[in-house]
Parts: sequence; structure tokens; C-alpha cells
Amino acid sequence: MDYREKAIRCVKDTVLPVQMGQFQECGGSLDEQYRKYGDTAVFFAEIIEPGRVYEVGYPQCVCPEARETRDPAHCECSRQSVLYILETLLPERAVTVETLETVLGGAEKCRFRVTVE
Repeated sequence: MDYREKAIRCVKDTVLPVQMGQFQECGGSLDEQYRKYGDTAVFFAEIIEPGRVYEVGYPQCVCPEARETRDPAHCECSRQSVLYILETLLPERAVTVETLETVLGGAEKCRFRVTVE
């Protein structure tokens, strides 16, 4: 299964426009965006190293398909969606996203480490 394609289909008309609006409102700064919008019921973001390293995620599994399958491999779709959104917001920068822990993997929340070069 191509989780990249699935992730893009899932977020391009929903989450991406919201994040793009927030990003633009915050002057193109992830630090500012995450300070202002990084603590909601469905998304969290923590600045680990300003301008470069972040921890983002979800306090619970937000994907209906993932909740149905209960397969931790499906969490790759979430990682790909985070990567796609950040690559779209920061087209001139290299972005990596590493899965730290997931709800389907037995954790209390889904956490991803984002590095922006």
C-alpha cells in the first residue's frame, strides 16, 4: 500500500489548507505557528530546537480507517501526512519526520520528531 498517496489524498483539502493559513498568519514561522496552534484537542506541537527540531502529534488516533484496522503499520500514513504538509509549507527546506510512538503501537499518543534542515 502506498501510504504517501493515501496521506496526500487525506490531508490536501482538509488539514493542509488549515495549516497553510496558520503558517501564513504566523509569518511563515513554524515556531510561531506551533506556539499559537500547537496545543489543541486534535494536534500538539513542541519546539525542541527553534527553527529546526519539533515534536508533533495527536493525543489520540484521528484516522477512522486506522482505528478500524488497528494495524500499527497504518501509522506510516500519519507520518507521511506530516511530511507532506511540512514539505508543502517549507518547499525550500529538507524535512524529515521520524515516528517516535503511536497509539496503535501501544502508546498513549502519536508522536513524530520533525527535523528541518
